[in-house]
Amino acid sequence: MEPMTLSVDLPMAQTPPAPLAHPAPHGGAARPSADGVWINWVPAAGLVVQDVPVPAGEPMCAVVQDGRIAWVGPQLQLPLSFQTLHRWDARGAVATPGLVDCHTHLVYGGQRANEFAMRLAGATYEEVARAGGGIVSSVKATRASTEDELFAQAAPRLQALLDEGVCAIEIKSGYGLALEHERKQLRVARRLGEAFGVTVRTTFLGAHALPPEYAGRSQDYTDLVCHEMLPALAAESLVDAVDVFCERIAFTLAETEQVFQAAQRLGIPVKLHAEQLSDMGGAALAARYGALSCDHIEHLSADGIAAMKAAGTVAVLLPGAYYTLRDTHLPPIAQLREAGVPMAVSTDHNPGTSPALSMLLMANMACTLFRLTVPEALAGITTHAARALGLQDTHGLIAAGRPANFVLWPVAEAAELAYWLGHKPACTIVRQGRLVANGLGVAIAREPHGA
Repeated sequence: MEPMTLSVDLPMAQTPPAPLAHPAPHGGAARPSADGVWINWVPAAGLVVQDVPVPAGEPMCAVVQDGRIAWVGPQLQLPLSFQTLHRWDARGAVATPGLVDCHTHLVYGGQRANEFAMRLAGATYEEVARAGGGIVSSVKATRASTEDELFAQAAPRLQALLDEGVCAIEIKSGYGLALEHERKQLRVARRLGEAFGVTVRTTFLGAHALPPEYAGRSQDYTDLVCHEMLPALAAESLVDAVDVFCERIAFTLAETEQVFQAAQRLGIPVKLHAEQLSDMGGAALAARYGALSCDHIEHLSADGIAAMKAAGTVAVLLPGAYYTLRDTHLPPIAQLREAGVPMAVSTDHNPGTSPALSMLLMANMACTLFRLTVPEALAGITTHAARALGLQDTHGLIAAGRPANFVLWPVAEAAELAYWLGHKPACTIVRQGRLVANGLGVAIAREPHGA
């Protein structure tokens, strides 16, 4: 499909709207308002607008007012009440909702390139962990880092994702494994959201691994997580969700349920690292607690799928970890598809098993490794990813009443977004009603069409 360049006659005001007051982004100048009428864009099939028919061959139009989408629909149907607003001409770009990275471990100290070399030499994930590597090595580096040092290390990682159109992101703790260090990670996550003007959902992952000082005392550490760490962090409003790594090398099903019960008492939603290395029955357990998502799920069973479907739990696919670990056991994609379980796709950015910083690359991997269709992959990094974070009412769709979070891509068709490898298109990004990047050079049209 060739880019569309149709336009309509819309009267123009005499001067552009003044940018609204807004804090400057990290290391940059204040971002201008994106208010106005955005014309001449093509929706990525099946995932952009809600309850709006999209006639074939007709460009779309969205109205942004006070940072929110006031109207969206076919361009020729723009209501008269909006026709005096300024126009932003998207020049036929393909539009998607802002991307959502729904599973990351973005805040940590150090890196683990040495483990990459170990795995190339034949070591398994479990062997690396049992040799003192894996999560525990990141715990040591994270504990040794100050809050400011963690912020400085995480900032360029976040910026790389934002440059590609991410408008919301989850950031987990789990590399502190002690109250003061888990607090440090979550505080950095909150600071990143404020500094970069992006929606950050924080997830407490205290039950990620046993810290060295609790070796052989799994129940004691689980009690600490449930009775001291989680209540204290929740009281400081640092926790949006609670996660557990339920696996043979991590926490048992009973320990996982204990953490879920603690979260439930505090009214905090849960999610789960589920069935990555084996079928522990974690997905079915998580579904009983109304989990937002079950993530990894390479070994997900039919019972787990049925439970997730009944609970409305999202399946989060993490192809970066699958690729890095050279896994061969595919998630049950066909069965999830048949059951109608929504499938999200995320980077799982972490220093050990998925040092990925590209959502578009994850979309490609989801297609090539997991056999998702392009529409499924694009929905996976937008609509379903938003749902996996409980953000389905504010992110993941371009629809009236929502904050303006969308990306305009310089491609001829949406399939290109999952097609190119190692290429970040020069896109235009509107995040929280602000024009934060303008790779397309979209400008306010200063003369009405035909004038």
